[in-house]
Amino acid sequence: MANTWGYGAMTNHLGDMQNSKAIIIMGSNPASNHPIAMQHILKAKEQNGAKIIVVDPRFTKTAAKADIYCRIRTGTDIAFLYGMIRLIRENKWYDESFIKDRVYGMDDIFKECEEYTPEHVEDITGCSKELLIQAATVFAEADPGSLIWNQGWTQHTVGSSNTRLGSIMQLTLGNLGKPGGGCNILRGHDNVQGSTDMGCLADTLPGYYGLADGSWKYFAKQWKVDFDWLKARFKTPEMMQKTGNSLSLWIHSVLEESNTKHNADVPLKALICIGNGISTVTQTHKTKEALDKLELVVFIDPYVNDAAVITTRNDNMFLLPAASQVETSGTVVNTSRSAQWRTKVVEPLYEARADHEILFDFAKRMGFYNEFVAGMGKGDKFTWPEDATDEIARALKTIGMQGRTAERIKRHTENWHLFNSTSLKGRGVTEKEYYGLPWPCWSESHPGSPVLYNINLPVSQGGMGFRTRFGTERNGVSLLSAEGSAPKGSRIKGGYDEITAKNIEELAGITLSEDEKKLLDGKNWKNDDSGLLVKYALAAGLAPYGNARARTNVWEFVDPIPKHREPLHSFRPDLIAKYPAIKDKVNFFRVDVRYESEQNAQDWTKDYPINIVSGRIVEHMGTGTETRASKYLAELSGEMYGELHPTLAGKLGLKDDEMMWVYGTGGGKIKIKCKYSLRVDEYSVFLPQNFSGIWSGEHLGHRYPAGTQPYGFGENSNQVTSYGYDQQTSCPETKCSLVRIERA
Repeated sequence: MANTWGYGAMTNHLGDMQNSKAIIIMGSNPASNHPIAMQHILKAKEQNGAKIIVVDPRFTKTAAKADIYCRIRTGTDIAFLYGMIRLIRENKWYDESFIKDRVYGMDDIFKECEEYTPEHVEDITGCSKELLIQAATVFAEADPGSLIWNQGWTQHTVGSSNTRLGSIMQLTLGNLGKPGGGCNILRGHDNVQGSTDMGCLADTLPGYYGLADGSWKYFAKQWKVDFDWLKARFKTPEMMQKTGNSLSLWIHSVLEESNTKHNADVPLKALICIGNGISTVTQTHKTKEALDKLELVVFIDPYVNDAAVITTRNDNMFLLPAASQVETSGTVVNTSRSAQWRTKVVEPLYEARADHEILFDFAKRMGFYNEFVAGMGKGDKFTWPEDATDEIARALKTIGMQGRTAERIKRHTENWHLFNSTSLKGRGVTEKEYYGLPWPCWSESHPGSPVLYNINLPVSQGGMGFRTRFGTERNGVSLLSAEGSAPKGSRIKGGYDEITAKNIEELAGITLSEDEKKLLDGKNWKNDDSGLLVKYALAAGLAPYGNARARTNVWEFVDPIPKHREPLHSFRPDLIAKYPAIKDKVNFFRVDVRYESEQNAQDWTKDYPINIVSGRIVEHMGTGTETRASKYLAELSGEMYGELHPTLAGKLGLKDDEMMWVYGTGGGKIKIKCKYSLRVDEYSVFLPQNFSGIWSGEHLGHRYPAGTQPYGFGENSNQVTSYGYDQQTSCPETKCSLVRIERA
């Protein structure tokens, strides 16, 4: 299984936020979840006069620093964004030349936004029209303006539409490809971006290569293994190109026999979980059921994985102690797409082993170790992790990793003090390079690209247009950027297709030798191991991936244009008829997934009248597995709670600090403390996502191996979050759920 949570890649970088004149934060709470990023945001406010706009169902620590705070109902971000776009259009605040030259399909967006008047947006979202107008005015008049989001946007059935429409709003204002602008997605920890780049996804190979035969053959060559041998690892040839189970949906391949037909008629029997808090997915009680049912479960972690304590299985579960990050070395990739070298501080303690050693051992015992390490090209004589890092640089051409060798990354990390934190520019031994070589880094002489899509720089200095990825025309309309909108110094002044052996001579103005023609025959920039196509493209000022228009219409998606759709468990059932969920999906990441049928199964608000607002807290990270094992952090926040507005608590007969039962739509329940708070509205409860170790009122401390219990215990909030998954990525809808609360 793999993660498919679809954040998107950060276009700019953390320090670049200091160049912003306005920052709008939706679906994110950096003061609690990304305190380093918050420092840059505050510097933009204090030193650059940036206005901070926070749109959030809860008055967070970030909202406390905002110039404008807009409270909206969970799941209504699209309506709010369309309201902003309509005001941008009506007042002609949009960047007309940017749209004309570099965007495809904006007319469709302007048509869709028409119904979202300030009054209509107020009805859907609960945010007053006055605040909407104020936020739109401040953000649209700022130049440049930055957009920030995180899981508060992605963990919805329409999460992919949230991220698309936010990006589209930035396109209307010309804020993409601009320092101080962009779409900035704050990753949850230090290597989320890196793990995504490496193919920890259910629908791609490393580097976002697809699952077609051509991609597999390319990687067979990179890995130095026989393609037919690789294909034989799959039960059927069809399974080789089939999207896998995702992190969110795998449990339904275990619990529901009807999904077996999507998995080559074989039920899931075993799970190996390495470095993943699977208890963060919605309806954790279903995760427990799946873990109980499997034939084999293996957890590989420095700490005891919470899910290993939740399951009540009696055999065939193994906990393998993994080395921590200070006991290993290698690269991590931060939220800004920059690579950093992590140096080993101490040798692994006790029985702990580094992840790669455990995986190598698995490969040996299963009989494919030689094939597993062949890609490094040195047999058993490789140096870890340097040779693996260089293999990655050679193979992942789609995102321009060619220049990110171990030697260069090490030099950057060892000389981090030579880089400017606002621009990422280096000096001295790193002169003319950007910290961490943010991808794309096209060659070993390329400096990296700190701001994606910036045409005001030459490609050789980090400039580029939008990628030509979906053809060159659609319904007779060109998808290539207009004349005059190419990166500075480009030989081609307008748009052009991605670089291939067929077009390189014409586009770059060169003549290939006969030997070069033979070497490049049938190649494109994504699979050319010689490096010639990239070399000649850069020499002509061309981005290897082309120069196209950004598209607002994704014709392959179930919603080509982002649409507001009410959550499956909507707090406003009166709006469902007008804004219904999509039809149920068959064979979606190998699972039949309910959307329309779940939404219409009953009037959920009758039995579950209270809306959930969920999120993380500053004292703990992720599931809290590591941070709750710190007695100092546990002292600051050591028990689970639910924030209730005093008015709602009064209606429920609850006093501050009293215990209450929270019941979810899927049958889960948790017993937690009521905490009076004015941060939430009168219809919602805020539930932190960072606790575990108590299960529906039962303390699970006795299930931890001796000496491994955390200092802080609490109910897992995802026992009561509702069924629901993003319609494109399958990301769990933990941000829109209904519950019932009763006094304990």
